[in-house]
Amino acid sequence: MGGRRTARRQFGSIRPLPSGRYQARYTAPGGTVRKAPVTFDARIDAEAWLARQRAQIIQGTWLPPAEAPADRQEITFGAYAASWLATRQLATTTRDHYAQVLRDHIEPTFAGETMGSITPAMVRAWHASLRTGPTAKAHAYGLLRTIMAAAVADDVIPSNPCRVRGAGQAKRAKRIQPASLAEVETIAGSVPDRYRLMILLAAWCALRFGELAELRRSDIDVKNAVVHVRRGVTRTKGSRVVGGPKSEAGKRTVAIPPHLIPEVKRHLAAHVGMGKDALVFRAATGGHLAPSSLYRVFYPAREAAGRPDLRFHDLRHTGATLAAVSGATLAELMGRLGHSTPGAAMRYQHAATATRSSPRHYPDLRVRSRRSPARSLPATRRRSKKRAGRCWNTVIPALTPTREGLWVRPHHHHPRSMADSSPGPRHH
Repeated sequence: MGGRRTARRQFGSIRPLPSGRYQARYTAPGGTVRKAPVTFDARIDAEAWLARQRAQIIQGTWLPPAEAPADRQEITFGAYAASWLATRQLATTTRDHYAQVLRDHIEPTFAGETMGSITPAMVRAWHASLRTGPTAKAHAYGLLRTIMAAAVADDVIPSNPCRVRGAGQAKRAKRIQPASLAEVETIAGSVPDRYRLMILLAAWCALRFGELAELRRSDIDVKNAVVHVRRGVTRTKGSRVVGGPKSEAGKRTVAIPPHLIPEVKRHLAAHVGMGKDALVFRAATGGHLAPSSLYRVFYPAREAAGRPDLRFHDLRHTGATLAAVSGATLAELMGRLGHSTPGAAMRYQHAATATRSSPRHYPDLRVRSRRSPARSLPATRRRSKKRAGRCWNTVIPALTPTREGLWVRPHHHHPRSMADSSPGPRHH
C-alpha cells in the first residue's frame, strides 16, 4: 500500500501561482467552471472565498457573475461605510463615536477609493501616517478593519486588506497609578458632603461615572448591602441619554463593603428624595449630575491628596485593585467590574500580585476568610448576595471604621497580615 494520500477538497480548487499568490475556482450549478475575480495573498483567503460561494449555492442565493451586481467592488469606501453605519444596531454614543472616527481619521484617505482598490499596502501606509494618540489610532484602525471585514462577508471584496499586526490594540500612553487608601480618604474628605459617597462608591465598588450619575434610590439595597447597576447616563450632542450599561455584562449587582453602609444610609437620608426613582447623586438644580460639576470639586480634592494626575475614572482602577488584593477570583472581578472578557481583570490580578510583594499603596489590607453574612439570609436573598460578588463577604479587608466612615488598619498586630506593621493613615 502507498503512503497516506492528502485529502482532496470537497468543493473547488486552489492553485498556487508563480507570483506567490493563489487562484481559486469551482464548478458552478450548470457545470460551468468559475474563477475568483481576483487572486489572493494567502491560501486561507482563497479557501474563505470558496466557502462563501459554496454557502450561497446551498442557500439558493448564488447568481452567475453576469447576473450578480458587477459593480460591487466599484462602490466607494465612503458610500459603503455610510451604509454599514446606518444598518448597525449601536448605542447612540457608539454611533456618534464611529461617525467621528470615520470623519476625522479614515475618510480623508479612503472615502473616494473604490472598495476593490484598497490594498494592504495602502492601509499600512495610512496607518503609519496617522498623527494622533495611540488610543485614537487603534480605534481608527479597528473600525476600518471591522468595516472591511463586513465587506468581505458581503462579497464586496474577496479579502480584508487590514493586516497590520497589533494595530488594533492601543498601548497605554501612561501607567495608571491607582489611588491609595489614604488618598481616597483625603479626596472623600475634601469634597462637599453630597459628593462624598460618590467618591467612595467609585473607589470601593469600581463604578463608572455614568453608572453613578444614573443610580436611583431603588438601585441601592441597604439591607442586603448591594447596589444594582442597571443603567447608565451618557452625554451626546448636547443631550443626556439614559440606557443600559456598555455591555450585557455591565448589568450587575455589586456588593457594598460593610464599612460603607453607614455612609450610604446617611447619604440617602440627607441628600436623596424619598421616591424610589429619586437620583442618588443629582445636580444642584435637579436632574443628572454633569461631569463638569463633579470636576469642579474633584480637581481641588485630588490636589489636596497630592495626586494632580488622578482622573475620576482612575478611582475605578482603585476599586478593581482593592478587590484583587483582597483575594477576588477572576470570575468575581469580571462580575464586579461588568467585564465580558477576562483581559482587564487579569491585569488587575497581576497588579494585585505586585502590590502584595510591595504593599506601599495598600498597607491596610490583608486576606482573611470569615463566615459570609449572606448565610443567615433567606435563600432568595442569599442568591442575590452571591451574585453580587463574594470578595467582600468571604475575603475582607482587616480594617476598622473611623468617625468619617472609612476603614483603616487597627493598631493591634495581625500576625497573618500581608502588610508591614507600620500604622495606617488615620484622621486625628
